[in-house]
Amino acid sequence: MKIAVIPARGGSKRIPRKNIRPFCGKPMIARSIDAARESGVFDRIIVSTDDDEISEVGEAWGAEVPFRRPASLADDHAGTMEVIAHATEWAQAQGWPLEAVCCLYATAPFVRSEDIRTGLEQLGEGDWDYCFTATEYPSPIFRAFRETPEGGVEMFFPDQFTARSQDLPEALHDAGQFYWGRPAAWLEQAPLFGPRSRPLHLPRWRVQDIDSEDDWKRAELIMNSLGISKK
Repeated sequence: MKIAVIPARGGSKRIPRKNIRPFCGKPMIARSIDAARESGVFDRIIVSTDDDEISEVGEAWGAEVPFRRPASLADDHAGTMEVIAHATEWAQAQGWPLEAVCCLYATAPFVRSEDIRTGLEQLGEGDWDYCFTATEYPSPIFRAFRETPEGGVEMFFPDQFTARSQDLPEALHDAGQFYWGRPAAWLEQAPLFGPRSRPLHLPRWRVQDIDSEDDWKRAELIMNSLGISKK
């Protein structure tokens, strides 16, 4: 049995109510629910929330909300691992024979059903704990620098100052769309960024964190430019 768990708490601070705020014509969370349904791989699609309105919107778009997330897992300090472990434990308590659990973020408007299917396939191609979306940094991180308190700059890796970009290794970062995982890995909260995790590479133009109003506007511009905003 394979389930999707969409974490969506009600207390978002930086973008209030962002999980259900209209994004290009439909609630943000609806895009993740639609992708999960279109993938055809899930036996159940569950929204983990503490919020009545999010619960109503999730159910209206085809997801289930069979439990309410405890308050201890709905504050600013609750991590994704703990939330998915809670949902996994709940599902097992119902007697569900879980094979894989997919954490699918509610604010991932560019997530695609075919990527969800590919992630599941890659999880099953070896002894992996997780398979998750990732993309490369637009610039080599080894050439990165920071501003000093005095107003100057200093490199994080000064020994790489003369290195050519093409000679530096590719660096990846979390694309923040979904994470397929084995039930045992979620319950044990096994490290996500480790040797038993496999990255599913996405192009940079389909990756956008949405943590600020600027992020939101940029994501809508990208969605509109692709001509798929109402889908």
